[in-house]
Amino acid sequence: MDTKPFTSGLSENAVMITRVADRQWHALDDDLVVGRGYAKHRPDGRLFVSIDAWHDAAFDRLAEAMLAALPAPLYTVVDEADVELTAGWQRAGFTIRRREWEYAVPTDPRVTGLGEVLPLPGITIVPAGQADEGLLRAVDRAIRDEVEATIGWQSMPAEVIPRREGDTIVDPSKYAVAAAPDRYLGLIRVVTVNRPRIGLIAVRADEQRRGIGRALLAHALATLHNSGFAEAWTEVHESNRPATALFEGIGARPMSSNLELVR
Repeated sequence: MDTKPFTSGLSENAVMITRVADRQWHALDDDLVVGRGYAKHRPDGRLFVSIDAWHDAAFDRLAEAMLAALPAPLYTVVDEADVELTAGWQRAGFTIRRREWEYAVPTDPRVTGLGEVLPLPGITIVPAGQADEGLLRAVDRAIRDEVEATIGWQSMPAEVIPRREGDTIVDPSKYAVAAAPDRYLGLIRVVTVNRPRIGLIAVRADEQRRGIGRALLAHALATLHNSGFAEAWTEVHESNRPATALFEGIGARPMSSNLELVR
């Protein structure tokens, strides 16, 4: 356990920055926890940090201690509406790297206009939980390689699901796929915890602009609608114009935006 005293002005007593565990810090003011800091690797290997502090002074001292102990580059994600938190990270030397919009997506086909959308002849939609795991992993890897070779996977929505090293499919039961007779052409992942979230929708590069993504989305939203969910949620990078057009074209509403910052 590492401690570092400093005078913050929060009280007459010295405030301590304490490293309480691996990549976890507390700010203590007279034995009262006035801030917490964490660091965690995301599945893509990047190291993300977060701080929850009562006062700017506690935030700044936590940031100072964490930045001194952790290797660069470091990343964090904040709600763009949280001006104070964004300013805190900018004081610590972080700069805005990307903006991601969160959308509320209606599921009712009468609202989305997807009720009559069907896959092309020769293509079938395999529901979640029924996909062949080998073919699923093959299409996932092919799409990831295509994205990495062009815009880079880090431009895709941040994925925070823990996974074994090199394993990009955590739970095959969450994926529906578009299937040709010999291979899978695209996939969609929907995870329902507190609310349904469309975490990924992607199609092989040589199969795009054929309506496959739209058919996958129609299937996933209809399944959610039949299960009693009125809305789903998804995140879209602001530069991803095809995804923005796809979701806004079915009545999805931007609800908030997140900023990813880097130091």
